[in-house]
Amino acid sequence: MTQDSTLTVGVDLGDEHSHLCVLDTGGQVVEEGRVRTTEGALRKRFSGPARMRIALETGTHSPWVSRLLEECGHEVLVAQSRKLRMISRSPSKNDRSDAEMLARLARVDPHLLSPIRHRGVEAQADLAVLRSRQALVRARTDLVNHVRGAVKSFGARLPKCSTDAFARKVREAIPEELHPALLPVLETIERLTADVRVFDRRVEKRCEEDYRATALLRQVAGVGPVTSLAYVLVLEDPARFAKSRAVGSYLGLRPKQSDSGEQEPQLRITKAGDKMLRALLVQAAHYILGPFGPDTDLRRWGLALAARGGKNAKKRAVVAVARKLAVLLHRLWVTGEVYEPLRQAKRSKPT
Repeated sequence: MTQDSTLTVGVDLGDEHSHLCVLDTGGQVVEEGRVRTTEGALRKRFSGPARMRIALETGTHSPWVSRLLEECGHEVLVAQSRKLRMISRSPSKNDRSDAEMLARLARVDPHLLSPIRHRGVEAQADLAVLRSRQALVRARTDLVNHVRGAVKSFGARLPKCSTDAFARKVREAIPEELHPALLPVLETIERLTADVRVFDRRVEKRCEEDYRATALLRQVAGVGPVTSLAYVLVLEDPARFAKSRAVGSYLGLRPKQSDSGEQEPQLRITKAGDKMLRALLVQAAHYILGPFGPDTDLRRWGLALAARGGKNAKKRAVVAVARKLAVLLHRLWVTGEVYEPLRQAKRSKPT
């Protein structure tokens, strides 16, 4: 604790009200209460000459609240909620006890909170654009699947086509009996496709004008404007990672560990970090290993891994390629190098 920090505060954020618990230097509770979760109320409560250490949990309100409290001159710790099992699995869980537990952990050792750093306002706003695009794509996919399923139930099948051309190409193949039910859905799919294209143009423009580093990442086949921009916005500062290998773990692409003695079971990945970016990297890995992926070191390595056989070998290969891709992109970002798809193959080629 810094020398000028005399109080430690735990704040359990809620949509309307947030509960707080204040501890003195001896760990005694000197105040408990709640405050409205609004900018005015929080600024009024925490403005003053006394500098405090304030602990929050990650959540919907934590980005803007943490920025506001830092503006008020306080030391703010944003704890990873998924790692605070002593709070989430407490047999006596309530807002009051959660706030006190946050305060006590922050007072004893901030590392127990596994604190994170929220991204800036501009990066958060740009990331919201990508998340909105993702929501539209997901809604469109659900509607396309609905149309195909409804047509199958009438003994017919729709032609294969891309999602962008779906509404235009399948209209004539829909049975007449289903026109009242499905034609309005096709119109909605067309509108969603147009909206997705607007987002795509906006993303492309942001990449070219404000996030030039995305050009380094797009050297890799399968990494387009959306994936590269999401990567830059989620990581925000490549210098945060001492080694590129740490990025795979940060994005939840490394397997969990539960070793005991000589037992080392194979577990699923941790799925920590940003869900959207992880899905985009996995999607890029599918392209790299797919029939249209160009010949690269990464593709050769992934195909060799999948060829080893075993249960779920192909799925594991995709995740492994996504993890290796995350590391490669960080390396390109840090060094600014020109990407060589077959660098390893050239090195191992006999002279």
